[in-house]
Amino acid sequence: MEKIKVRNLHKEFIVHTRGGLKINGYHDINFELNKGEFLSLHGPSGLGKSSVLKALYRTYTTTSGEIIFNLEDGNYIDIAKANESEILKLRKEHIGYVSQFLQVLPRISAVDIVAQPLIDKGESEKNSKEKAKEMLNFLNIKEELFDISPLTFSGGEQQRVNIAKGIIAPKSVLLLDEPTASLDKNNTNKVIDKLLQIKKDGVTMIGIFHDIDCMKRISDKIYDMKEKKYANIN
Repeated sequence: MEKIKVRNLHKEFIVHTRGGLKINGYHDINFELNKGEFLSLHGPSGLGKSSVLKALYRTYTTTSGEIIFNLEDGNYIDIAKANESEILKLRKEHIGYVSQFLQVLPRISAVDIVAQPLIDKGESEKNSKEKAKEMLNFLNIKEELFDISPLTFSGGEQQRVNIAKGIIAPKSVLLLDEPTASLDKNNTNKVIDKLLQIKKDGVTMIGIFHDIDCMKRISDKIYDMKEKKYANIN
């Protein structure tokens, strides 16, 4: 059984400041993926790739269509139609999201930010911080920055902290919106290495990459948003 099945997904944005003008976000989106697979959304800017990810996380509602999320107990949830309490539970227990930008409270250190998802899962604070330091070190964050707020870091450093936070305690599904956009080649490869590792652990992922080499390396399936079909990129 598929972990996620998207059927006939359609989104219209209504611009109320323009008299209710309707703008097409995306339409007729259909894909599915099994546990432990990585699907990339591919296509030029403006086709709604990030909007589809937000629909899967339900920060955007959909105009029509289905997003079937199959649970381990045999039940399923249609994310497109679920109520807010169901969505909050789904995010807490099953779906993680890594955006392009780090959004954290000021004055909280990088190591505390990265350790928090492990603490939330029940690990001790000591062990969580040790694992957080290992992850930050792996992603080339200098040790002298561990106890400093990442809001003072460079864009690339902030993004690496953001990725570390998102993948240190991955849920069963992980959504990735251009996670390597601000990274150099070396750090991009390190992120892909870590994503490949958690994919082997059975985490299902949907992501957006502008770097074709990254996309080829990580993807089991590539969905062409323009052609509305799976694609082979050679």
